[in-house]
Amino acid sequence: MSESLDQYKREAALAAVAEVRPGMVVGLGHGSTAIHAIREIARLLDSGELHDIRGLPCSEHVAREARKKGMAVVNLGEVEGADLTIDGADELTETCDAIKGGGGALLSEKIVHQNSKRIILIVDYTKLVSRLGEKRALPVEVAKYGWQAQQRFIKSLGAMSADLRQDDSGEPFTTDHGHFILDCRFDPMDDPHALAQALESRAGIMEHGLFLNMAQEARVAGPEGLRTLRR
Repeated sequence: MSESLDQYKREAALAAVAEVRPGMVVGLGHGSTAIHAIREIARLLDSGELHDIRGLPCSEHVAREARKKGMAVVNLGEVEGADLTIDGADELTETCDAIKGGGGALLSEKIVHQNSKRIILIVDYTKLVSRLGEKRALPVEVAKYGWQAQQRFIKSLGAMSADLRQDDSGEPFTTDHGHFILDCRFDPMDDPHALAQALESRAGIMEHGLFLNMAQEARVAGPEGLRTLRR
């Protein structure tokens, strides 16, 4: 990743963190851009500019990062949800629809998003697309049992490919919940809502990375400055 691209990620994250207020439960997203938000919240807590913040993490990795920074971490058994969730995206439209799950935490991320009063997505300008699926594959989390059947089903929906994600050792990537992920290429999606409905109807598909009509707004940073998008 270029230094300038990482700086844009940080700028978007800091703009979203500016919306955090003392006493909030903050949903902590997964991914390189969201980590910038966690670090900034931790800095503000250390300086005393923020206080009484509890983090609701979207993955075990994020929970460890937050605890390492000294943040209080809670789960949905302890709180009803997040006042504000700050999260990244793999692709983002001008209306704040997104593809997420590149980091493998899409199921937990969607659970947190669905239990959030407000969601701000944070991205650098390269993540903007006119139609979902232009640049990135759609992650689909599937049960290990019979995953090949889900692969065939997704291809029948028009996917050009549905590749089983592998980890760095070449073994199938396993999520925090013990599932596999299929990375599915569309060119791009003609009707994301219809595709989401079809995926949700299928036994063995645990979740998909289409985050539609969920985020109220986004912060996008790039060479021309910072933009705010609203749904």
